[in-house]
Amino acid sequence: MDTRYYVESDGRIFLIHRDGLLDLPSPDEVSFEVERVAPLAADRPVWFCVPSLSAHPWDWTRKDDVQTIDGVTPLVRAAVHASMPRVVVEGICLQGGRILLVKGNRGLTKDRWTLPGGFLQFGEDPRQGVLRELREEIGVESTVEELLDVRAKLGTHTRLHWTMLFYRVRIVGDPIPNPDEIAEVRFVAPDEALRLVADPLMCEAIRAATDSA
Repeated sequence: MDTRYYVESDGRIFLIHRDGLLDLPSPDEVSFEVERVAPLAADRPVWFCVPSLSAHPWDWTRKDDVQTIDGVTPLVRAAVHASMPRVVVEGICLQGGRILLVKGNRGLTKDRWTLPGGFLQFGEDPRQGVLRELREEIGVESTVEELLDVRAKLGTHTRLHWTMLFYRVRIVGDPIPNPDEIAEVRFVAPDEALRLVADPLMCEAIRAATDSA
């Protein structure tokens, strides 16, 4: 299966006409230099590329228009969707030198220990988002004390661009796992948390939070 390039610059993407539809180009259909950044999550090999241009590409298709205009291949729509960063908010709660972890029972965190948190909703303030996630996952009210860190990564398996906001939080009451989302909740020592949590960015945030506590 031949490789296609998803070339984006300043909110516009380079597309070609193929069989009467706008489509992603193959490498030999791109006449300018590009930097291949990373593969996108798609049904065929697609690379996200950054072009080397001398001016803004006014004649390229606006990324925001792709989902609504006619005459675009499903691959183009899938690539646009895959290129959108996913924003998640995570809560770091320390009590008595121990940190709060949860084990998911569905989705991307099934059977994995993580910090409490999840996807930011459309139009939601990140601080309100982390408070909502704590309420939904472990049934507690909480307050945000400070923004500890912002980190990003490309998912090894998902091939998605993740942006992660880490907040120090203080909870009220005892956490009780919501069985629809969480299998177990536990306060653990920082060194144990680093052994249990697989995500490297979460581990970096845990180290930073516990070192400064």
